[in-house]
Amino acid sequence: MKALRRFTVRAQLPDRLSPLAELSVNLRWSWHSPTQDLFESIDPELWVSSERDPVRLLGEVGPDRLRELATDDRFVARLAELTDELHEYLRRPLWFQRELEAGQDLPAGIAYFSMEFGVSEVLPNYSGGLGILAGDHLKAASDLGLPLIGVGLLYRSGYFRQSLTADGWQAERYPSLDPQGLPLRLLTDDGGTAVLVHVAMPGDRVLRARVWIAQVGRIPLLLLDSDIADNDPELRGVTDRLYGGDQDHRVKQEILAGVGGVRAVRAYTTIHNLPAPSVFHMNEGHAGFLGLERIRELLADNSNGLDFDSALTAVRASTVFTTHTPVPAGIDRFPADLVRHYFGDGSAQSSLLPGIALDRILELGREQDPSVFNMAHMGLRSAQRANGVSKLHGIVSRGMFEALWPGFDAGEVPIGSVTNGVHAPTWASRRWIELADDTMEEAEGWERLGDVPEQELWRIRGDLRAELVDEVRRRVKASALERGSTEAELGWTADVFDPNVLTVGFARRVPTYKRLTLMLRQPDRLRAMLLDPERPVQLVVAGKSHPADDGGKALIQQIVRFADEADVRHRIVFLPDYDMSMARYLYWGCDVWLNNPLRPLEACGTSGMKSALNGGLNLSIRDGWWDEMYDGENGWAIPTADGVVDEHRRDDLEAAALYELLEKSVLPKFYDRNAEGLPARWVEMVRHTLQRTGPKVLASRMVRDYTTGYYGPASRAGVAATADGFAGAKALAEYRSRIDSAWPSLRVLEVDSSGLPDTPVLGSELTLTAHVDLAGLAPGDVVVQAVLGKADSDENLSGVVTVPMAHSGQGPEGEAVFDVDTTLPMSGNVGYTVRVLPHHPSLAGDAELGRVAAP
Repeated sequence: MKALRRFTVRAQLPDRLSPLAELSVNLRWSWHSPTQDLFESIDPELWVSSERDPVRLLGEVGPDRLRELATDDRFVARLAELTDELHEYLRRPLWFQRELEAGQDLPAGIAYFSMEFGVSEVLPNYSGGLGILAGDHLKAASDLGLPLIGVGLLYRSGYFRQSLTADGWQAERYPSLDPQGLPLRLLTDDGGTAVLVHVAMPGDRVLRARVWIAQVGRIPLLLLDSDIADNDPELRGVTDRLYGGDQDHRVKQEILAGVGGVRAVRAYTTIHNLPAPSVFHMNEGHAGFLGLERIRELLADNSNGLDFDSALTAVRASTVFTTHTPVPAGIDRFPADLVRHYFGDGSAQSSLLPGIALDRILELGREQDPSVFNMAHMGLRSAQRANGVSKLHGIVSRGMFEALWPGFDAGEVPIGSVTNGVHAPTWASRRWIELADDTMEEAEGWERLGDVPEQELWRIRGDLRAELVDEVRRRVKASALERGSTEAELGWTADVFDPNVLTVGFARRVPTYKRLTLMLRQPDRLRAMLLDPERPVQLVVAGKSHPADDGGKALIQQIVRFADEADVRHRIVFLPDYDMSMARYLYWGCDVWLNNPLRPLEACGTSGMKSALNGGLNLSIRDGWWDEMYDGENGWAIPTADGVVDEHRRDDLEAAALYELLEKSVLPKFYDRNAEGLPARWVEMVRHTLQRTGPKVLASRMVRDYTTGYYGPASRAGVAATADGFAGAKALAEYRSRIDSAWPSLRVLEVDSSGLPDTPVLGSELTLTAHVDLAGLAPGDVVVQAVLGKADSDENLSGVVTVPMAHSGQGPEGEAVFDVDTTLPMSGNVGYTVRVLPHHPSLAGDAELGRVAAP
């Protein structure tokens, strides 16, 4: 007989143990080892069987044990000490508060929206790198003291759990999660009634969602949940699964995340008497509809006199958009008719967002094909500041979205970059954290590891590898039983892996571009390395394919079938159900972290960063973060077959390069030992990685970069736009309207040059004069630039240098005249031209409006 519903009943704690409840629901415990130790001491076996989940542990521990602990003065004293330490962490001034005291102009609040958050495996609200990054962002924001609120959805089945069939095919199952058994609390009003967010749906229906709060240190994470009796069955299922369902289902999820998410933030800040966020950050385009809700809010306030354009201007000023994908297929693109269905009511006005014309909504997501609504385009059009997640990804993103800024070279597209980082207390082994003297989220903590003796470094690396070997054996046996083997035939699993063998890890999602099976291009060569009697390698592989991606599942099956072969199964394994709990062992214990994507399709690739935090050496294509942080001493760069069009030949060449590096460089360095039995060259690379790469990959560095480079400027721009009755927003909107009206008629009429000698040399003086018909605009409305660069046979310029030209008067026909004296900045075939760009002090840059005029 099956239960209609399963729910969690928490233990009634004795008064002396009541602080355990607070410690269990603040997810700071997930990166605070002393608090984890306290929970483990309650019942070590139950701690393991409850998957190291404090809420579950407290639900399953017996009342006798609780009464015993309540009389244990040492335990109660330790509990009080850790509770006081948590309270002190929550209220003491941190980096953000110190910056404010130093006079820095920083945001009063930040709302950070993401479709997934990987804070801890006990809250399985994530699928991969995007969610883990979002979780690390919240944790680092907490450690730095940022006034940030996270916003997302609570999925009742989370992401799927992965297992393997007997023939190695991925199977999925979706566990039903009980919010009351998770480290969550409901958002309630002053009377204790659960707050409901309401979002209009077609057919006079209303989608309602309650709001759960996960406390991530200092940071509240608001998670909207539609599975309530107030909704009809279809709408109850909106938050059923992460990335599940068809496009109709997905657009409802994204409307709830964006529109409902803003409403949840408003409710939370009102109830807790907090300042409204002055910055809204979209972590990918999934929550892009948040901009529309903010516009609706402004238009609904009749006292401010805003129209759509001025409201959009105000919203853009305080919005940041981060793109995470260099692959167009990774962007949500909905049929425009589907968006029209949800936002329209059969007329020109939106029913979901009253007061907003439907065509203005569709315009924000427009791409060249008018039948498609592009969520990334909407994100870029509704945010004044945008970034990719590594320097290379910034370059790729500028090229990818170049069409939104016609007339500009890709390098001038206003998309910057903030390289991702990882939260050291979450991902670094306790052994390194203790050596870093508890300053592991600061650069000096990791720099201190450079002083650790080489014998100690090598001992720790060996201990971590041994822990990984034990975990691999446990998981291999469990997977084999799940696939149909019996205990009697699994004796071989006790000898899987060797704690003294070079261990290579490869674990990530399984889209095609990540090339899970590149290592199998020459199976006999791989087999020889695995079985080498003197210098063997062992390889641990993990990763999930999207449930609808049979191609990805086929790649997993190919790896599994190779790993099932009797002669190599002790040297290569595929571990199913890759999640945060497995990942830690891999990052801690692998000597080498392998990453071989198609360059430049890896936006960042933070798994290699987590390995580096533990002294792992990266063996990777120079893509994402590795392109900028590889220095020749922290690992190896796999050569790429740039320019090879045939994908099979390219894969063959890059696989051969991978094998060559392993055989000729990686393996010899690991096994070449000195008189003390140490691989001295290897240990020096480990030391260098910990000391030099560690500080660069910290999430604290990433969040500081966002704060100073994006949040601060966005907050200041938002304040300027809304001050004095939105005077700034109105002025910029009016300016933009004038630009849009005048630009088709604006012309560069004539460009003259003078001053060059008969034989120009580098540094020679050049005078340029431009006559420009400004079509009614004032000279101060534009910036006129001289553009000099190398000129090819078709007069195309490259490697350009731009020099601003000054307004010097009026020409004979009333046109504006601009001129400049400059020096020739380069030799060879040099050319010049002149261009005109809009210019306004409230723009983030002169390229922002995507307008340029040239002769």
